[in-house]
Amino acid sequence: MSRPSLSALFLASSLSLALSPAAQAAQTPAAVAAAQEKVVYHVNDASVARIAMRNVENHLSASPDARIVVVTHGKGIDFLLNDAKDDKGAYAPQVAGLKEKGVEFRVCRNTLKGRNLSDEAVIMEAQVVPSGVAEIGRLQSREGFVYLKP
Repeated sequence: MSRPSLSALFLASSLSLALSPAAQAAQTPAAVAAAQEKVVYHVNDASVARIAMRNVENHLSASPDARIVVVTHGKGIDFLLNDAKDDKGAYAPQVAGLKEKGVEFRVCRNTLKGRNLSDEAVIMEAQVVPSGVAEIGRLQSREGFVYLKP
């Protein structure tokens, strides 16, 4: 069995000293396991809306306590507009079912403005945010969400 080098030991002890006691406690397996799973799903093309919502449903089946936010912009907002439907029917019932399970839907106001649509064009289950891409960045950098793109 080889022994660790002195420089490896020094580096390891320096790294552990650099972390505050709170940061060290947060790194324990129990603390990591106790942290809420937070995921942002990015939809910028409504042609994948059904797939994205199925992914979210499957995600919630595996992790019922996960906090999930679906952020849309560009062509991705289309399924969250009033009366939106595809060949399988209206999107609203599936969105409403996910909303009841705690999923949040967010729509980019920049996209709405660019298409001359008001906030009222969006179904009531969705929230309008100033910028879809900025919302994704904020959720990742400030709130610790992980990013998924269906």
